[in-house]
Amino acid sequence: MLQAILDFFSQITDPAWIMQNGGLYIVMLIVITETGLPFGFFLPGDSLLFIAGMVIANALSPFGTPILNLAYWIILISAAGIVGNFIGYWVGKKSDKFFSQRKDSFFFKKKYLIQAKEFYDKKGGGAIILARFLPIVRTFAPIVAGLVKMRGATFALYNIVGSILWVSVLVGAGFLLGENVWVKTNLEKIIIGIVIITTVPVIFKMIIEKKKKKASNIQKFSTTSNS
Repeated sequence: MLQAILDFFSQITDPAWIMQNGGLYIVMLIVITETGLPFGFFLPGDSLLFIAGMVIANALSPFGTPILNLAYWIILISAAGIVGNFIGYWVGKKSDKFFSQRKDSFFFKKKYLIQAKEFYDKKGGGAIILARFLPIVRTFAPIVAGLVKMRGATFALYNIVGSILWVSVLVGAGFLLGENVWVKTNLEKIIIGIVIITTVPVIFKMIIEKKKKKASNIQKFSTTSNS
């Protein structure tokens, strides 16, 4: 299973493989899956968008100018992200009992749902925008919004703004750097760097929360012992 996942990762982060297997439409499909379905949390959305920008920079533009081609794909991929989050919102709204009773598996971890809920509680509706830039959290944030019955119009606003920002920043970065020779020859290092940059905040938050919880438990135990 692990080797199959690693092979899949190496394929979907290979620009040549992407172009040979559906082109940027496969990127749209992966974005919908990662941002809308619980089992999509392991997909590398950030690095994939960066690579999509590189593909756009090196592809022939049917519009006569690369900028128009870039705008076209940003709109389409943003739409995929918006659709994905709407799916996640609907899943959360209709499946509150399902998630509360479901046991952990490889494709579903209840702790990720709890982390997204805590993130949502702290950031409010803005969490839908910020979550786009955080692996795992971006998969479960719209589900949590559905679970807590966030108003549909409010969710739609945050969803649209967040998707456009996320896609524009990462695809735009890949587009600007896509023709750089150093970037092409060091793509694997760049992908690892993107994964580290986007994952570290999540890991750091988990460590901090764990320490706070441990300190709180010690304080409660100490208070109980002294009383």
